[in-house]
Amino acid sequence: MFEQTFKNIDDVLWKEAGCTTELDYTEQTSWLLFLKYLDDLEQERALEAELIGKPYEFIIDEAHRWSSWAAPKNADGTLDHDNALIGDDLIDYVNRKLFPYLQGFKQRATSPDTIEYKIGEIFSEIKNRFQSGYSLRDALEYIDELRFRSQQEKHELSHLYEAKIKNMGNAGRNGGEYYTPRPLIRAMIQVVKPKIGDRIYDGACGSAGFLCESYEYLRRGNLTTKELETLQKDTFTGKEKKSLAYVIAIMNMILHGIDAPNIIHTNTLTENLSDIQDKNRFDIILANPPFGGKERKEVQQNFPIKTGETAFLFLQHFIKILKMGGRAAVVIKNTFLSNSDNASRALRQELLSSCNLHTILDCPSGTFIGAGVKTVVLFFDKGKPFDFVQGTPLFSQGKPLTQGMATQKIWYYQLDPGRNMGKTNSLNDEDLREFVELQATFAETEKSWLVDIADVDRETFDLSVKNPNKAEESALREPQEILDEIAALDAESAEILAGIGGML
Repeated sequence: MFEQTFKNIDDVLWKEAGCTTELDYTEQTSWLLFLKYLDDLEQERALEAELIGKPYEFIIDEAHRWSSWAAPKNADGTLDHDNALIGDDLIDYVNRKLFPYLQGFKQRATSPDTIEYKIGEIFSEIKNRFQSGYSLRDALEYIDELRFRSQQEKHELSHLYEAKIKNMGNAGRNGGEYYTPRPLIRAMIQVVKPKIGDRIYDGACGSAGFLCESYEYLRRGNLTTKELETLQKDTFTGKEKKSLAYVIAIMNMILHGIDAPNIIHTNTLTENLSDIQDKNRFDIILANPPFGGKERKEVQQNFPIKTGETAFLFLQHFIKILKMGGRAAVVIKNTFLSNSDNASRALRQELLSSCNLHTILDCPSGTFIGAGVKTVVLFFDKGKPFDFVQGTPLFSQGKPLTQGMATQKIWYYQLDPGRNMGKTNSLNDEDLREFVELQATFAETEKSWLVDIADVDRETFDLSVKNPNKAEESALREPQEILDEIAALDAESAEILAGIGGML
């Protein structure tokens, strides 16, 4: 229904001098989509109020509503070209009047969880990149063709928007930063099994893929009005540091059906772990935190295990903010399992002692397009070790590893789709079906096995993936050994050639 419209919008953006990358295309499409969505939402609410004889107070002043400046209409529903701004007049209006007006909502809003606050926050973080008012006019007319009235329309728009996010993720080397493969997210959700009433959290939500897919998972079946309200208002919380990702996350959740998404624009890692109280904790954590980043010294002071690696700080945050008995699934690079530095070792000890790390999913190379690293997914439940004295991990107390540990056995699964992964051959739901099925019973197969915590090395706490059902690969030889063999082969070749020369 709307696929061609999205292509037309991309064509306009491609010709626009102010937009040069997929990131720009998605950003500009997002703010236009948001304003069209807001107008449709307000028109729908006004109609509902009229039907029951109640007045409706519009959020956006009439002069700045979509139907006034973006798509003024004649009586027959066609575009009113006489009143539709174009060229420099349109750019001047958007930059000097519209954006400042929308930015002001942040100060006027009653609280951060209102749609008014989200409006102000969004337009404080992005800017209009259109330089040509003629290009912007074309884009506005295409956007005006989109409708957000029915669930079917929202569903299609959400799929088209997801495809745009995926393209944006594939556009650069930091693809994994914006896009986690949806089949992997769905498998993680199926293992964690959230239910209505659980509070779900992603402290590095990016484009909000985990929250949107969780909503789709929980939305199935016939829900009561109260359950639907719980999903809308009390279930999902996301935090995101980067402005563009923040805007995309809000738009993505809106398209999936959350009217006022609880996405907070903040650097999660600036939150001191000691300040987290029970009321701040969550039942479910689903996340793919950024890895490879470095955090400043003052940020590291918020954590008991000091490290500059962003992903390791996030993992500490997730362990702390998870409720007792809460469930988590977190993507992390596979070197976390074996790194020998003090921070990695201490973090593995902390995870094993304070949580039941019951499952490790080993993902193949190419799972994250453009990320360039191998990843694993850690599945753990927050547990209370029997001898967890005043929050001090057992390893710090000098006690045996197995005494009171929350983790007793770890089930590993080595995902092998049987093909090389890439942009045109990405992960799909069928690839992960066996993992989800076997994980339910921790079944042991050629691809899966159990490791007893008592067998984990107490010095290194190495948790690296070592499939006992596969023959170990030959160890890499020393460089000198290889050079010696090359020299020997060269000498042998020279001797053979000399022999042939003598025969001639």
